[in-house]
Amino acid sequence: MAVTLDLNNYGTETSTRRTLASLSLAVAKCRRIVVVTGAGISCSCGIPDFRSSDGLYNLVKQQYPDVVMKGRDLFDASLFRDSTSTSVFYTFISQLKQSIDRAEPSPTHRFIKTLDSKKKLLRSYTQNIDGLEERAGLLGSSSQEVKALGKGKGKIRAKDARNIQLHGDIHRVRCTFCSAELPCTQEYMKSFDVGVAPDCPECLSRSEARQARSARALKVGTLRPAIVLYDEPHPLGDDIGTIQTSDLTRKPDMLIIMGTSLKVHGFKKLVKEFAKVVHDSSSASSTSTSESSPSCMLPSPSKTPNNKTVKNWAGKVVFVNKTAPGSEWDGIIDYHVQGESDAWVEKVLEDWKKMRPADWEVQKTLDAVVSTDGGASGSMKVMKEVTNAVVKAKGGAKKRGMENKPVEVVLPPPSPSKRRSLDNHYSDVESSPSKKKRPQSRAEGLDFEGRGLLFGDATNFSAAAREVEDEDVFADAGLKERLDKEKPKSRTGGAKTLKTQRSTRNLKVEVVLDKKKVKTAVKLTRSSSRTVSTRS
Repeated sequence: MAVTLDLNNYGTETSTRRTLASLSLAVAKCRRIVVVTGAGISCSCGIPDFRSSDGLYNLVKQQYPDVVMKGRDLFDASLFRDSTSTSVFYTFISQLKQSIDRAEPSPTHRFIKTLDSKKKLLRSYTQNIDGLEERAGLLGSSSQEVKALGKGKGKIRAKDARNIQLHGDIHRVRCTFCSAELPCTQEYMKSFDVGVAPDCPECLSRSEARQARSARALKVGTLRPAIVLYDEPHPLGDDIGTIQTSDLTRKPDMLIIMGTSLKVHGFKKLVKEFAKVVHDSSSASSTSTSESSPSCMLPSPSKTPNNKTVKNWAGKVVFVNKTAPGSEWDGIIDYHVQGESDAWVEKVLEDWKKMRPADWEVQKTLDAVVSTDGGASGSMKVMKEVTNAVVKAKGGAKKRGMENKPVEVVLPPPSPSKRRSLDNHYSDVESSPSKKKRPQSRAEGLDFEGRGLLFGDATNFSAAAREVEDEDVFADAGLKERLDKEKPKSRTGGAKTLKTQRSTRNLKVEVVLDKKKVKTAVKLTRSSSRTVSTRS
């Protein structure tokens, strides 16, 4: 059974005050909230109801005193079977449209828009036909801005439609023959006010074009309000069903129901499906309660205050309405907030700003205002405001939505194939002689001047190349001393000469040369070998 929280007892009952404050914190912490609304959220907007003494139904009865119709019959698809009931319907819709045009969005409409701007609203579903959500900044499914222009199966861009209008939009009209949708203009409203349906301009243009070609004229349909009546299929039913299925798979973590009596069959089915998914996500998260924040933990409605068992507030279904839900909603609705939806959302926003002020920080981008004479007037103009909403960054990380705040990028460790390979896995002591690190070459340890030919230019190359035969180069390798000892005293020392040549060829001399000078250095080395052989 749902726990009832009376807003009138907020200042007197401590338990009610604490639970409402915890509920406000849950709204601030959830990330995928589904909002379902009815006609009750528009009562404070100045739209008259249907059943009071000065309601719209009595005003229509004064114009048609002989017609006996109930209030529900004005929204039943069977009224189009009779011309008189059709005229009453058009007049009633005209009076309702005029009242809606004078109305302004309520705090509840602006609250839904706030959830969307804070990246917490998964989707809004409404039974209302007034379109006040779109006037508050939330694009509806009947708006032309969300219509798909391609030839695909879908007629609605699901990403852009933030508010799904389950019963259509009174601000648009639809042809009864060709199903063309057009904005409801003042000209059409005048025809509706006297109970007459205007002709469809799309059908008229096609018929006139055929008559201009001396062809048979086509049938011309009439315009009717683009709202969905009882026992009537929705023109966008397939697209709305696809969007609902997609939202169910995204696992919403909270469901808020406001301003509806939950009497319509299709609407009740939608609420029950969302409530089941929300509760399933809550039970899945309850297994990891130790990882959740203590501020998110609230007592379960089914547990007594003395019980230490706590559950996460994510996954709760909240019903905000003056009247309590019926017994069929036991186990589906967790909390019933008794009172006006406007009063409850204002309380939620007030608690939200106190408990989480960082969510409401605003960064303003200023620009200098230029005067008419071309110079700066010294005043500043606000060009852009960015709220500190939490958004999901690339790669799954979460960051604050400040505009100029630098983002610290943490690079992951490289894969094993990308890491720097080592010579071996052991130290010089443990490794085998063939795996030990080789000592650093002499050329690497020399300074700039000691490297010699590595940094030589073309002008001193000939002198540097001649130094290969010079005494200093051969003395560095110990070659001169060996040649003096092994030099034969007569021409009969052929074996000694061959041995000297072999030792000369096997000698390794480390000389660092430029790439272009390698060939010349090799030639000089070979010529020196031949000279030694000749002299011997």
